[in-house]
Amino acid sequence: MANKKTLVLGASENSSRYGNMALKRLRANGHDVVAIGRREGQVGDVVIHKSKPDEKGIDTVTMYMNEQNQKEYEDYILSLHPKRIIFNPGAENDTLAHKAKEQGVQTIEACTLVMLSTGQY
Repeated sequence: MANKKTLVLGASENSSRYGNMALKRLRANGHDVVAIGRREGQVGDVVIHKSKPDEKGIDTVTMYMNEQNQKEYEDYILSLHPKRIIFNPGAENDTLAHKAKEQGVQTIEACTLVMLSTGQY
């Protein structure tokens, strides 16, 4: 599987949160990960940022924030020019999906964890 640099939006140090599980599973599958969460922290070798780090080469953004909490990140996400955005269950956002599609970004309503476990990532 090719390395797909991924931004996890909604990352958490709390191991019961899906953003945490996805971060760990992405790293276990050899993907570079950039993490943004409500609180700074660290999971394994990945630092969780509260700010919006200046990143290049993001292939995938995987969303673990609800639509309301995504609003402050919309312009940032689109400025990264990802190839795709995965809206995990509970993170669906028709407005952002429409804006992304207008810029040629693939949008998917799916579960990152399932995609990883079935080889569809």
